[in-house]
Amino acid sequence: MTDDVTGETCQWRGWREATERALYGPGGFYRRPEGPAGHFRTSVHASPLFAGAVAGLLGEVAEELGTSEVALVDVGAGRGELLTAVLAATARTDLVVRAYAVERAARPAGLDPRITWADRLPEPATVRGLLFANEWLDNVPVDVAEADAAGVARYVEVRADGAERLGAPVAGPDAEWLARWWPLREPGARAEIGRPRDEAWAAAVGSLAAGRAVAVDYAHLRDSRPPFGTLTGFRAGREVPPVPDGSCDVTAHVAVDACAEAGREAGGEAAAELVTQREALHRLGVSGGRPPLSLASTDPAGYVRALASAGEAAELTARGGLGDFHWLTQKVPPATG
Repeated sequence: MTDDVTGETCQWRGWREATERALYGPGGFYRRPEGPAGHFRTSVHASPLFAGAVAGLLGEVAEELGTSEVALVDVGAGRGELLTAVLAATARTDLVVRAYAVERAARPAGLDPRITWADRLPEPATVRGLLFANEWLDNVPVDVAEADAAGVARYVEVRADGAERLGAPVAGPDAEWLARWWPLREPGARAEIGRPRDEAWAAAVGSLAAGRAVAVDYAHLRDSRPPFGTLTGFRAGREVPPVPDGSCDVTAHVAVDACAEAGREAGGEAAAELVTQREALHRLGVSGGRPPLSLASTDPAGYVRALASAGEAAELTARGGLGDFHWLTQKVPPATG
């Protein structure tokens, strides 16, 4: 449907369809040559300590599986930065890493030939190792719902210029999802309908024959959903209004408890683990503690390196920043029988 002005800019769509086109369509935001790193700073770009922590996690998974040959699947791989860094971090270990990048953009020129590049998840139950999805689920497009003056949840429609209006009442599986995971109780309340993310995460967990699936994202839980949703945009390092014209990222926080339930139904162990990035990285040896001042006199160059590393670790684990990401971990045990 269009308004009284014809043209693509004036066509009304649900947020899911509009975001899909804006991010992944021809000329979309994530298909641009500069990639995500040209617009915002993720943990991968903040410090090589992050890749080192993922390499340590991969070693834990290999030990659990009783093997030195293990797969690492990076979902939402950007331009392959994390896989490249993990391969470098494991170069002097006994691990044999089978690296797979899942990204809808084209394979970058000059990427390490050991990395297999694909635009979709592996087939079900084919991966033995670690599936790692850093800031992937928040970019799986979702529809937005808003309660009208009568309290009826309706789809929010949007034009490419960011203008919005209320559309049809939410119905079917989307309505069931809202009722279970994010009820809208007051007129004007908004929610992002996370069902496509549940399905995406279930497929990711289901691709494992054995190992762990880890999703890292800004997230929220059923008891503390934001009353007006979290939909926003990012461009050139700044938060901007979410305009689905391909000029900016369009993202929303993840209803991570709903994803965890979908992962369990796809084969993950019932006891999914959910911790902050701060806690997850501390476990993996990434700490923002400053080196002892005495090191400055005995090894000045070492002190400077340790101080720089502590600063990077502090950024990765900072409250109010990257440290507040949630890490959802679901183990998939080897099949028996």
